[in-house]
Amino acid sequence: MCIGSVGFGFVLLQATALEKPSLWLHRACNPIPASILSHSLQGNMFRCSAGCCENNTASMQQVHHCIERCHAPLAQAQAVVTKELERFQDRLARCTMHCNDKAKDSLDSGSKEQQVKQQLESCVTKCVDDHVHLIPSMTKKMKETLAAIAQ
Repeated sequence: MCIGSVGFGFVLLQATALEKPSLWLHRACNPIPASILSHSLQGNMFRCSAGCCENNTASMQQVHHCIERCHAPLAQAQAVVTKELERFQDRLARCTMHCNDKAKDSLDSGSKEQQVKQQLESCVTKCVDDHVHLIPSMTKKMKETLAAIAQ
């Protein structure tokens, strides 16, 4: 995710600072697809779909509708994960945009570039640190929601 720059090379700073929550998200959310999405929901979807196809008395349209019903829980689970991750990314992006605005305002008011760069780095680092702390609760919420869908 690249938030943008104030106009003098802060994109690299921001990209580096934003790698921290990305790594945390990968580590925190990686077990979710493996434990719930892949095993339980996908297994159920494939077994259910196979059952639909084995119904020799059903019309092609009935089989199609049956398979669609089988796919619904997995699609719902994927939507939950996508929504939570997008929400997290949006919050982090808003925070870093605020940092960009503060840095631009500082430049416009005559602050030195090096001072503004340090201010921006500190602000973005604080954003990342604040948002990294949200990951465990977000992960727990997703796991609970996905477990409920899987049942």
